Amino acid sequence: MNIHQTRRTIATTAAGSLLAAGLMAGAPAAAVPDHPHEDDRPGQGQGRTVPVSRVSIQLYSYWGWQSEIGVEALLDEVSDIGYRNVEPFGGSYGDYSASEYRDLLKSYHLKSPTSHGGTNEATFDQTLADAKDRGQKYVGSGGFAAPGIGGGYENVIATAETMNRLGEQSVENGTGKFFGHNHQSEFTTQYTDPDTGEMKSAWEILVENTDPRYVTFQLDTFWAADAGVDAVALLEEHGDRVELLHIKDGDLNGDARGIPGDVGEGDMEWGPILRAAHGHVKLYVVERDGAPNSAEFAEDSFEFLTNFRY
Repeated sequence: MNIHQTRRTIATTAAGSLLAAGLMAGAPAAAVPDHPHEDDRPGQGQGRTVPVSRVSIQLYSYWGWQSEIGVEALLDEVSDIGYRNVEPFGGSYGDYSASEYRDLLKSYHLKSPTSHGGTNEATFDQTLADAKDRGQKYVGSGGFAAPGIGGGYENVIATAETMNRLGEQSVENGTGKFFGHNHQSEFTTQYTDPDTGEMKSAWEILVENTDPRYVTFQLDTFWAADAGVDAVALLEEHGDRVELLHIKDGDLNGDARGIPGDVGEGDMEWGPILRAAHGHVKLYVVERDGAPNSAEFAEDSFEFLTNFRY
């Protein structure tokens, strides 16, 4: 057992002993931990929490740290914190094949239900084979498929058609729906719908023109908010199309690009977002772009998300 594990075991044992003693003495249950948005939930000690089984972490957060400590050490850290799911991206796998990576995850009591991978139709068969070897339930990307959302309304429609084709292949492969992940531009890029004359974001056009049997969306809540979008209203209108959520927090920073930070310590109002997501979202993926090279971000964000009552 490493030092980190030993420290956690001692702390957990001590806390459990104290709680047991308090309950035996007839003391009230421990209060829910404080958080920055105390008024953002129904009431002290009430409401739901996000189940650990539905929490994941995007390993892009720790690309720099993984380069320093290695694949296995990073997986050991996130497993020790309590994560049971990870979301890899292309650089996460090191020299491991898809099946070797799955076995490595298993040795750390982890799964990879999603990943950010390729969307090239010419090589998508191999993408799906690797995803199946890793045991994925969704296949997708950190962006959107070709031809992309730039260049006009027609290109967005063509992108939706590509997503439908890739999604149908993935469902038939047994690896679940295909998803796209937004940044700001999917909301700030807007075109006139030729049928209605209404101005719509590229994201909305994609939602309206993809098949829900084959395509879902991974909503990055922070980048949506940074683009000026009301994430709660978006989830209330399109929640049945959003099965994956990126849980990202930080300084929205006015008109400048937002600065990601630890979940629960930024400008995001999580109570309304999580309530709007409840019943639709299957996986809550913690992410911080360029997280510091330590377990602190992963641990603080995990503790916040799994204890926050909404």
